[in-house]
Amino acid sequence: MRGDDQLWGGGGRSMKAAYSGVSQRPVGIMARSPSEALEPDHAPEPPRGSKKRLQHPVLIFLNTFITLLLIGVIGLAGLFYFVRTQFDKAGPLTHPTVVVIPSGAGPISIARQLERERIIADQRIFMASVLYFRAHKKLKAGEYAIKQGASIRQVLDTIIEGKAILYSVSVPEGMTSEQVVERLRANEDLVGEIAEIPPEGSLLPDTYKFSRGTSREELLRRMRADQEKFVDQIWDKRDRNLPFSTKAEAIILASIVEKETGRADERHRVAAVFVNRLRKKMRLQSDPTTIYGITGGKGPLGRPIYRSDLDRDTPYNTYKIAGLPPTPIANPGRAAIEAVLSPAKVSDLYFVADGTGGHAFAETLADHNRNVAKWRVIERERAEEAAQNPPAAAPAVTAGAATTAPAPVLTPAPNMVQVPLPEKRPAR
Repeated sequence: MRGDDQLWGGGGRSMKAAYSGVSQRPVGIMARSPSEALEPDHAPEPPRGSKKRLQHPVLIFLNTFITLLLIGVIGLAGLFYFVRTQFDKAGPLTHPTVVVIPSGAGPISIARQLERERIIADQRIFMASVLYFRAHKKLKAGEYAIKQGASIRQVLDTIIEGKAILYSVSVPEGMTSEQVVERLRANEDLVGEIAEIPPEGSLLPDTYKFSRGTSREELLRRMRADQEKFVDQIWDKRDRNLPFSTKAEAIILASIVEKETGRADERHRVAAVFVNRLRKKMRLQSDPTTIYGITGGKGPLGRPIYRSDLDRDTPYNTYKIAGLPPTPIANPGRAAIEAVLSPAKVSDLYFVADGTGGHAFAETLADHNRNVAKWRVIERERAEEAAQNPPAAAPAVTAGAATTAPAPVLTPAPNMVQVPLPEKRPAR
């Protein structure tokens, strides 16, 4: 064989030197291609220090944190979607029902109750919704009608908005405070005890609506607040020449008007009679005030007024005292209060029953006595008719039928008032 110098010719040494740095392969192994000859025999070493940077604790922590954060965000998004779906999903109720949320119940207690009564499927979804909407202080006690298949959203909205089933109690005009309290105590839809009888005349008669579980004390507070609000609204509209100056005096006089007549078309005129008598310093001589002095507001007298009743000394006997009694004798309604603050523009000083359910009014005592004489004739005729036609026995009460027994006719007793009472009496 030829030597290397001979193989490369004259420039053999220089060419050998040029290719010697490219690849040093073992003898006998030839490169398959020129490009393969250019490839290094092994991977180059990484730059000094790069391996340490990749393994730095801070970078590892950040990498782990970001990974966990992404996983958490994805998990929360999935949880939110699940809760939102369950929030609007139809509930388990298979028929309409009624649920009573007791007063003072908290969100957890309410959630447990709703799940226990199968109104919602999962109390945790309900609690999550309460927290999300910040409704923990907006849940209201009451009795609620829940429709079939109601979702948690619908149930929550119903309780937050207080769309409770409402009951009502009617307080007629002219009831005393003690009678109002007895009516509330007899109502089984109300709860709680009444500590004391409200001041006479402090309640506003009306029909009051309430939800089951409302306390009797709370309803009484509403009645008092409603009366104060109503009087405040109309007080500045009153006539300016009235013979009283306070709201309390107005309520006292209104309670007398309320008990004297139940006819709306007479209230302002009856109020005018008492206002005129107060201006002239005349005694009011009102039968209802005398009765209140006897019964103390516990109920009706249950019999006619006797002459001895008019002679009795009580703070409410306006046949004996001058001016207004010390307190109202009942709870007057709106119309009676309005009547005393704006009485009719008449000069009447007397009135007496006319036999039609109303009254005959008079400016003078002579006219009044004639009206009284007419009323006595009517009374005698009614008494004679009642004696000739005694009321038939009430029929037996049958199931589903309502019966009304005839009202008893009171026949005059020997000491019952039968003549015109003392002068200046506005007899009914």
